[in-house]
Amino acid sequence: MSGTGNYSLMVHGGAGALDNVKDDKTAFRYLDSIRRTLEHGRDVMQLGGSALQAVEACASLLEDDPVFNAGCGSVLNENGKVEMDAAIMDGRDLSAGAVAAVDNIANPVQLARLVMTASEHVMLIAEGAMRFADHCGMERVPEDYFYTTDRVEQLRQARLQHKIMLDHDDTEEDTEDQKYGTIGAIARDPQGNLAAATSTGGIVNKRMGRVGDSPIIGAGVYADNETCAVSATGFGEDFMRSVIAKTISDFIYMKGMDAEQATAAGIEYLVRKVSGRGGVIVIDSEGNCSSGFTTKKMIHGWIEKGGATCCRF
Repeated sequence: MSGTGNYSLMVHGGAGALDNVKDDKTAFRYLDSIRRTLEHGRDVMQLGGSALQAVEACASLLEDDPVFNAGCGSVLNENGKVEMDAAIMDGRDLSAGAVAAVDNIANPVQLARLVMTASEHVMLIAEGAMRFADHCGMERVPEDYFYTTDRVEQLRQARLQHKIMLDHDDTEEDTEDQKYGTIGAIARDPQGNLAAATSTGGIVNKRMGRVGDSPIIGAGVYADNETCAVSATGFGEDFMRSVIAKTISDFIYMKGMDAEQATAAGIEYLVRKVSGRGGVIVIDSEGNCSSGFTTKKMIHGWIEKGGATCCRF
């Protein structure tokens, strides 16, 4: 396949038991958002956009949807505040940008893109990142933009139980009912360029200043034209310790695996080394799409080599 049809795109909206999705209406809400995001990415590709443009656009749409734990609808930390992390990476030259512990920015992935293109750094955090956003002219939004009834209730429950909770936890102690709500997008464009983006609000009642894997290059996000693009969603500490995104890339580079083989090998490594919880989406340099997860389910979808739009839990 050649021309504008030779592209692949994947997005995810979190992993876990997803036992909160107990009715058709809720399930449709998640999957419809994933489908619409993929179709938007398709439009970007068909209009000649790059993989980098596609992942930024798709991640921004998911940040705008309050059903996901990123941007609007992010979970609240121990002080009842939103602190968000995001990263984006260009597989052409390994350029990358990341931000951590930011607030009042509607689309942290767009700020991460500015760090990549308009600064000499890879990562900026907290006040420094916010000053850079002001320098770049990014609009700040009020705190109440991010708050939803569900997130406020999650924080209340976490405080009552004196624990940190993950997105869409129920009120029971069974950790298998947790949902890890990071969002992500990866793409391969018709020119063979790969890109990846990941964004999250973190975990409910987290300590102020806690940073997970999402903005860490090689952990929650990675892209290299020689190998693959990866975005991860899960318990961030597990993904940082295993450097899971780079590990999957290395399986392709060093062992000649394709996306499916490298994903399986990466998930096996994640479980064996740290009993990791969560999942990944992967597109290799040939445009092959793959996903893997250690939780019961993962919200994700894909367009492989310009084909049909597919979504599933």
